Amino acid sequence: MPNNLLVDGPVDGVRVFTLNRPDALNALNTELLGNLSRALDDAEADPDTRAVVITGSQKAFAAGADINEMAARDLVGILEDPRVAHWQRIDRFSKPIIAAVNGFALGGGCELAMHADILIAGENARFGQPEINLGIMPGAGGTQRLVRKVGESLAMHMALTGEPINATRALQAGLVSEICQPELTVERAVQIGQSIARKAPIAVRLTKESVRKANDMNLAEGLRFERHAFTVLAGTEDRQEGLDAFREKRKPRFTGR
Repeated sequence: MPNNLLVDGPVDGVRVFTLNRPDALNALNTELLGNLSRALDDAEADPDTRAVVITGSQKAFAAGADINEMAARDLVGILEDPRVAHWQRIDRFSKPIIAAVNGFALGGGCELAMHADILIAGENARFGQPEINLGIMPGAGGTQRLVRKVGESLAMHMALTGEPINATRALQAGLVSEICQPELTVERAVQIGQSIARKAPIAVRLTKESVRKANDMNLAEGLRFERHAFTVLAGTEDRQEGLDAFREKRKPRFTGR
């Protein structure tokens, strides 16, 4: 049996995780989510990994949860679902995640894509939360993240009808940051990851945290958090290196200190 998660890198600061369940259109079963969770543990601990790209195949990023596995769980099984811990681990990953999405990103696949900090879509990408068609609803952040990404009206439309949106609509709605040819999606995501990898690691981490806090705080609280993070960076060697490099008209050499 092939590994259901392929890991490449890090190369130039970027690791690429490829979901690899082609016969199931990369449906997210417990084993795959567990492997992804553990791969993120490794990436978190590796100072040479500055960013992570998550992708699937040209046909499907991930076409949802594993329906057979879900059907086997009763109420108690859902309450004790080990996938919850895996989703939480993905959510608290401190380094930037870039999703490179081609084909179907449905249900859990759309929810995984929305866990990314930057989302690049191929022209053939389709995003949706079709759980309503099975008599259920999103359970890994689909209702909460989707409304924050695309607004309440479109989120309601997608979640209540189960109808997907294409890459163009996703770009217009703010779900994705850019669209490219499907065969170039991963390459573009890696380029973005490499660009981030060249930045000061502590500044990257605090910037990610600060932007994400905007969803959880009111403006005054968010501004206080941002100012605190900005002040913390004054104690880093990388801040001084960045300022010196600018004045000396050279590229900075950030070390993460």
